[in-house]
Amino acid sequence: MPASSAVHPSPQTRSTFEIKSAQLPMVALLVKSPDFSKLTEELHAAFGPDGESPDFFERDAVVLDFSLMPAEELAQDLAPLLSVLKACQLIPVAFRHASSAWTEAALAAGLVKAEAEIQRSKSAPIAQVSAEPVIQEVIREVPGPGTMVIDKPLRSGQKVYAKGCDLVVLAMVNQGAEVVADGNIHVYAALRGKAMAGARGNVKARIFALSLEPELVSIAGVYRTSENPFPKDVHGKTAQIRLSDDGQEKLLIEALKA
Repeated sequence: MPASSAVHPSPQTRSTFEIKSAQLPMVALLVKSPDFSKLTEELHAAFGPDGESPDFFERDAVVLDFSLMPAEELAQDLAPLLSVLKACQLIPVAFRHASSAWTEAALAAGLVKAEAEIQRSKSAPIAQVSAEPVIQEVIREVPGPGTMVIDKPLRSGQKVYAKGCDLVVLAMVNQGAEVVADGNIHVYAALRGKAMAGARGNVKARIFALSLEPELVSIAGVYRTSENPFPKDVHGKTAQIRLSDDGQEKLLIEALKA
């Protein structure tokens, strides 16, 4: 009798599933400090249930980026951080640019690698390849069609979010009000509150205002507040805000002339 051997079904016999590559849109959390106590405190203050923008995220997938963490930094238990992210309506699923210590901590926390170096060896037999989940981050999400139009002034405490599209505001955005869009933001009046364009990572998004006097502006997460005074040639003037094209994540604030 021949020795028994395991029989693996051929792809043609698999009627219940298929394995395909996938690109999943997600946001990235760039971890800039090993002070997790302060990090979780600031996350709560910004996006927690009682924070400034509690509804900013809607159970969005997030990848933790450790590229700014020193290689010699001792890794920490990620469980408290993941718990805070979930409280902020973010679902941590992956990590990238981590040292060996942080990689071990992230894998122990149930995260998967999101880096391109996770590849199957071309020389290895298929039977010896273990299926390791790979998640590729989409840097720029293309806004969906359509535009949201608001034709009434926005008062302090009011927030408008144009999900998947541009936002056009035909009246004043007062101090304490907040306008958010996945695409561009156009304010055909005074912008005195907060404006966040490219909310889901669209680095090509822009903010336009007839009178630029904001408390805060942000493009794809890169922000500037009124604590850092705007130049006199743009403050109160017709202007646009965009990200620089050199990859430095720098906000450019430019006056627009007729």
